[in-house]
Amino acid sequence: MTIRSLQASYRPLVDEHDVALLDLDGVVYVGADAVPGVPEVLAAAAAAGMRFGFVTNNAARTPHQVGEHLRDLGIAALDEEVITSSQAAGRMLADRLPAGSPVLIVGTAALAEEVEGAGLRAVWSATDEPAGVVQGYSPELSWAMLAEACVAIRAGAFWVATNTDSTLPSPRGPLPGNGSFVQVVARTTGAAPVVAGKPEPAMHAECVLRTGAVRPLVVGDRLDTDIEGACRAGVPSLLVLSGLAQAVDLLSAAVGQRPTFLAADLGGILVRHPGIDRSDGSARCGDWEVTLRGDSLLLVSVRDAPSPDRPEAAEPPGDDCDALRALAHLAWENEITSTVAGDQAAVAVLARLGLATGD
Repeated sequence: MTIRSLQASYRPLVDEHDVALLDLDGVVYVGADAVPGVPEVLAAAAAAGMRFGFVTNNAARTPHQVGEHLRDLGIAALDEEVITSSQAAGRMLADRLPAGSPVLIVGTAALAEEVEGAGLRAVWSATDEPAGVVQGYSPELSWAMLAEACVAIRAGAFWVATNTDSTLPSPRGPLPGNGSFVQVVARTTGAAPVVAGKPEPAMHAECVLRTGAVRPLVVGDRLDTDIEGACRAGVPSLLVLSGLAQAVDLLSAAVGQRPTFLAADLGGILVRHPGIDRSDGSARCGDWEVTLRGDSLLLVSVRDAPSPDRPEAAEPPGDDCDALRALAHLAWENEITSTVAGDQAAVAVLARLGLATGD
């Protein structure tokens, strides 16, 4: 089904979903630091009865190492709540290969630990005649490791990539992710890997299995992994703007990468989400209305003008995400991504959202 609009939730999301499946990089933390306010949000959600799965495509660390990082940030996470793409990859390899089979590790010791935990034997050289190859992100990845993978894959080894994320978020901006190095091996060998991580179904199945989720909510900052994975699994999703995805990416999101809900950050799980009032050629959400003007979108404030009886109306229109919700509705419905400001308040919100404005 084509998603033409973000959805309303008349109760806070924390009251509608039993488990939040949280992406880590860009949602819970960026690099070594927590996204501001996230520890407090998670504590409040836990107090309301929500459980969590801390889900990452990054296979460089063990669940314990990830859990330690979360606890250092003030987040009361259990190791068993951490779900990594290396766990999904280990399960896929174990389902395909006989127990004890050698598997070449292209990644970290943490990835090797998951392979061993799945009943297979981790090896580091193609001379060990591996039956499988598993490739995951490692900050110490070398040419030699990639070369061993190429030799093993050309010899017929079953190749699993933990994920194909082309970039990783960092305080210095996007950096090369596992997918960039998977492409090196693919171009060298002419082969294509089976992928374990988001957005592939294996990762969602791993999350549901490990958390026992009945009404899961996927929370992520990437349209091509987190949100697409949720769409493919048929579960609701919340896109947050604290990581990789920006407003302009949402407006041009493909049908299979459109979220159910939108928020500036993870605090969006604690609140209700407004609906969008629609009519031909226009959409309104909160204090904002968007209309079609030719092949562009016109955003204007519809907050009541100030008066002696309503001096509070002199305040600026609220919630930039309301403006973005209305913009996304018309953009998706009409395949339009450009915007044009209609008043000074709209210019300010579009600038904050990083959207270009016209005359």
